[in-house]
Amino acid sequence: MRYQPVDRPPLFDFGYWEETITRWQKEGMPQEFKVENAHRFFGLDFYEGEPVFATGTNAGLIPPFEEIVLEDRGDSQVAQQADGVRVLRKKPSDTIPAHLGHLLTDRQSWLEHYKPRLDPTHPRRMPADLAERVNLWSQPDFGELVVPWVGGLYGWIRDWMGVEAVSLVVYDDPAFFEEMIETLADCKYATLERLLSSGAKIDACAFWEDMCYNAGPLLSPSHFKKYMSPHYRRINDLLDRYGVDIRWVDCDGNIEKLIPLWLESGIQCIMPLEIGAWGSDPLKYRQQYGKDFRMMGGFSKRILAGSFKEIEHEVQRLTPLIEEGGFIGFCDHLVPPDVPLENYLYFTKLIRTKWGHGVNLAERAADQLHLNDEG
Repeated sequence: MRYQPVDRPPLFDFGYWEETITRWQKEGMPQEFKVENAHRFFGLDFYEGEPVFATGTNAGLIPPFEEIVLEDRGDSQVAQQADGVRVLRKKPSDTIPAHLGHLLTDRQSWLEHYKPRLDPTHPRRMPADLAERVNLWSQPDFGELVVPWVGGLYGWIRDWMGVEAVSLVVYDDPAFFEEMIETLADCKYATLERLLSSGAKIDACAFWEDMCYNAGPLLSPSHFKKYMSPHYRRINDLLDRYGVDIRWVDCDGNIEKLIPLWLESGIQCIMPLEIGAWGSDPLKYRQQYGKDFRMMGGFSKRILAGSFKEIEHEVQRLTPLIEEGGFIGFCDHLVPPDVPLENYLYFTKLIRTKWGHGVNLAERAADQLHLNDEG
């Protein structure tokens, strides 16, 4: 990510739907491999969820709401989530649960249910064994990434209120919207400051927003710049002071109108860059923004579900960007269940050669089974 010489780029993935793993097990992947360890089957270094939860810090709701199943409908269930939102979940679910109701509806419910749970001084924001973790991370032979996940500003409010309500509150009560954004930012800032001041060795910082859809952002760029940019800037200034110069944001959808604003506010990497029907392209973005904009993801899930020839063509097309640096290629979201096991075996075997150059690779358990990934 710093455009320095490397033996090879890291090979990892964003993750997998549970239904994808179920399909792959039917197609020959041993039952011992689950979402959390499937990367070992394919010979990847890790999956994205490992490093981003390594610090044990919590910049979210403390305490979380009680998770309760309110109604069982056979093939689905109505439940209250840890964020207080009432949702309809399919069983099993390979989609995001549908929102049925929201506890956060106005300033009164904010003050009663949410703001008290965002106390930046809460002792549970740091893990009880922080000193031991800090000591472990500082060891010269510690070979794992340490990446605090601090969540989002708009993204969390959108979840808690729903898209329609948060869209209206920006206009109906902008002071209330600003208060919510500022409260979340204060909590994230304080959590990071406590972690960094402990002497923790941090490799990067992960944000999350999910504030775009196929036509662009759910919040206008002008509102982003007014309400969000200043808080992103002060959080990233804090990270700068502690030498944490790699910061990425996880945002699905068409992000084109927000890329310049993230760059201005100190977020220089998107993860996972989603291709989507709108046709994002990592090569286009590198040409447009230069090396200031880093990317992770960017390999279309639709291509992974296609033919071996299509997969190989896209690997070849992205290889110059991989070699240049500032780009780590993998599926542009969780690998979906329409991707056959043989396709993903072929893809991961190919990138170990084309992108990994066969150098210092992780073990690939799949090689012991001789499954069909030859094309």
